[in-house]
Amino acid sequence: MLDAGPLLALLEHKPAAPRVNEIMKEAVRGHCRVLMSTVNYGEVYGILIQHHDALTAMHIVSAVSRLPVELHDVTPQRSLRAAELKTKYQLYYMDSFAASLAVENKATLVTSDIDFRKLGHSFPILWLKN
Repeated sequence: MLDAGPLLALLEHKPAAPRVNEIMKEAVRGHCRVLMSTVNYGEVYGILIQHHDALTAMHIVSAVSRLPVELHDVTPQRSLRAAELKTKYQLYYMDSFAASLAVENKATLVTSDIDFRKLGHSFPILWLKN
């Protein structure tokens, strides 16, 4: 389960990109699945717009369609579960969607965002360095 940070690292060739690339290769080999909430996908696009013009940001984010990333839409149930996690752990609402999808799928959350430390040991987290 990807938070926005790892995907952004991959798209912008940041220090965590090689590790995220390894995860993508494992998914292509069928050894794992890479999940992402559409909320966090939108977050990546929003951050790209801050650093680039909208056309460039759209070009960069369109590269995701070639990656083995399964985007999961927000459903009413997911929005409620995210709100519960937001309240319980004082997460940002966007982050709570990543956490919620990880819980739902019993997945490891891949992130570099230290705010997720608030979750304690609720589920596995793979910490990346920025």
